[in-house]
Amino acid sequence: MSLPKRYLITSALPYANGLKHVGHLAGAYIPADIYARYLRAQKRDVVFVCGSDEHGTAIPIQAAKEGTTAQAIIDKYHQAMKEDFEDLSISFDVYHRTSEPLHHETAQEFFSYLNDRGELEVKETEQYFDEEAQTFLADRYIKGTCPACGSDRAFGDQCESCGRTLSPDELINPVSTLSGKPPVKRKTSHWYLPLGKHEAFLREWILKDHADDWRATVVGQCKSWIEGGLQSRAVTRDLEWGIKVPLQGADGKVLYVWFDAPIGYISATKQWALDQQKDWKPYWYDRDTQLVHFIGKDNIVFHCIIFPVMLKLHGNILPAFVPANEFLNLEGDKMSTSRNWKLDMRDFILDFVKQENGGAQCVDMLRYYLTQIAPETKDSEFTWKGFQDAVNNELVSIFGNYVNRTWVLMHKLCNGKVPPLHNELLDDEDRQLIQDIADSKTRVETLMEGFKFRDALFEVIDLSRKGNQYMQKKEPWILAKKLTEQPDVQKQIDNCMHFCLQLTANLSILINPFLPNTARKMLSMMKVVDRMLDWEHAGKIKLLSVGYSLRAPELLFRKIEDAEIVAQVEKLKAGLIKTTETTGGPAATILTEAPAQEVAKPLIQFDDFAKIDLKTGVILSAEKVEKADKLLKLSVNLGTEIRAIVSGIALHYKPEEIIGKQVVVVANLAPRKMRGIESMGMILMAEDASGKLHFVSPEQAINPGSGVS
Repeated sequence: MSLPKRYLITSALPYANGLKHVGHLAGAYIPADIYARYLRAQKRDVVFVCGSDEHGTAIPIQAAKEGTTAQAIIDKYHQAMKEDFEDLSISFDVYHRTSEPLHHETAQEFFSYLNDRGELEVKETEQYFDEEAQTFLADRYIKGTCPACGSDRAFGDQCESCGRTLSPDELINPVSTLSGKPPVKRKTSHWYLPLGKHEAFLREWILKDHADDWRATVVGQCKSWIEGGLQSRAVTRDLEWGIKVPLQGADGKVLYVWFDAPIGYISATKQWALDQQKDWKPYWYDRDTQLVHFIGKDNIVFHCIIFPVMLKLHGNILPAFVPANEFLNLEGDKMSTSRNWKLDMRDFILDFVKQENGGAQCVDMLRYYLTQIAPETKDSEFTWKGFQDAVNNELVSIFGNYVNRTWVLMHKLCNGKVPPLHNELLDDEDRQLIQDIADSKTRVETLMEGFKFRDALFEVIDLSRKGNQYMQKKEPWILAKKLTEQPDVQKQIDNCMHFCLQLTANLSILINPFLPNTARKMLSMMKVVDRMLDWEHAGKIKLLSVGYSLRAPELLFRKIEDAEIVAQVEKLKAGLIKTTETTGGPAATILTEAPAQEVAKPLIQFDDFAKIDLKTGVILSAEKVEKADKLLKLSVNLGTEIRAIVSGIALHYKPEEIIGKQVVVVANLAPRKMRGIESMGMILMAEDASGKLHFVSPEQAINPGSGVS
């Protein structure tokens, strides 16, 4: 199959009514940025567009909260979001805004085109009206009781508690959020998009053409909407804030935000084309363009049903892929702006990126973790402990450690230069590493093309792990001790370091879409230009020239300290407590009464599970760790060795109670220091409903060191 001539990548336009959190980042922006950077490395024609969504009722609502104007709100948050995206290395080709005249013109032309051709219909309906405020009420200005879950935190468009999509007529005991009084019904006329007329097209296009290549969540949600009966959807509203309907007699009416916002992708492309002095039309009209929408699952209906109908009627291309992500939870609970249970991008930037020990490496550390836990197939969870473990045990201990060891040994054993390759000494381990490099490039490429960025990132880290294993087998530092007696071993050292350096060059190419700042730091250490990162170089082993001098080693990442994690968790809790003290909402019980909802972990492949080495062991001794109420230091017999393992079970068991206890140990977990003690494994435990921990043990006595499968 031939490749598309060009690519247009979009990320969902964020509302300019507040700062955005890392859930948004993980769902729509980092995945799109990874894909765009990958395509650029492939030298493909790609444009990556986004911009602020600056209309809709959320804007004047926020303006009222902050005691200012809608214009002041969008100016404030557009600039803030633009800066945050830049600080986190999101490489938009253009970041536009829907308040720009170019967008107003584009959206009005789109509306007029459909209306002039009879594709819209006018209906007179009764809608809620606030007699005291003398205005029709947008959905968000109506509050009531949810008919599904009974929560009083339901609005006319969605319930804040259960997340169900609603209409104002479904609310029980609706009231206006402007006056606090029950609204009345009044007649008004609006333009509608009759989606039902396009059911056959949507069935063919989604349920047949894309049933196999789109994510199951996307197809499933679309199928539910279609089979539930497609209703006509209003494209105008009775509001002051928004894009004016370009018709005589339509005073006081604006384009509905769901209609104007996706058109923002088109106006953003126009702005990019103006800036670059290029033609924008091929990106929206040429069938040889691949349009890809990166969104969260709450935007599926707009990007897979409503906007495609609009595009079809307007003569534009349709999206080829819509890799919608699920939601990212935070520390056991759903992220919520209203309850302040969130981690804003700005907070991470201020606490890590802008600090003296932060910078670009912290940007990549966040990008790494959010990609590692990306909610590609089901909801996932951000925890500060998970962030620390991902950085310290993977980025630092595996990827960063490999690069640093290679550079240190290259300077020590090869005079800081790329050593020659002695082909006559090539062995099976060398050939296997060459094959691993080529295979990794192929696997990463296949996964990237399939929008499986989490798995692709694992492949890159796994290649650095194989580099560490290769170096351990070759032991060039041991060979160096034999040089005085056996000068020929220098050739073996040369070969080892030559391949380690070529592998590092490959890692810089493969990691670039994910961690662009890390890739450029590696380029600096190698003293090579950006062309090295072109994808065509990946998988090759002649990237660094023999005899070329390389710079001194630099640490790619820093470790995240326990104190930083404690501070962030306390900050999160304090923010929630402060919010509930001022609002008095039900969230006040979150930290004390309600157990955290368990979040399903993402599916893994059998090969992922097979990497875990589970062995039986026997506890030989146990003692309390000084100044640590929860920790016990255990000596565990694993048959061939005795391991020191630190376990957080001191609140559940006394040391003397567990001597001789048979346990199951994760034996190949990377060592981790806890209270100055290096823990060499992890004991498996189960937690009951009361929070009590129980050992996972064999049913009968079994030899220590026996495998568990």
